[in-house]
Amino acid sequence: MQRQELRDRRNTLVGVITTRPDGQQEGRDARNNLRGRYNPRTNETRDDRNNLGARAICWRR
Repeated sequence: MQRQELRDRRNTLVGVITTRPDGQQEGRDARNNLRGRYNPRTNETRDDRNNLGARAICWRR
């Protein structure tokens, strides 16, 4: 799994984005609480309670 740390100006850990082997990304805060997920297959972002946060729409001509 790939891990990307998010830090503020003072280099304090704010959160982590982890990319799982299936391509899904999980966002966690500094205390390792799950804050959201992104699924590239469905192009959806969901919060920690599985509520839909965003969905990108691709328009084709």
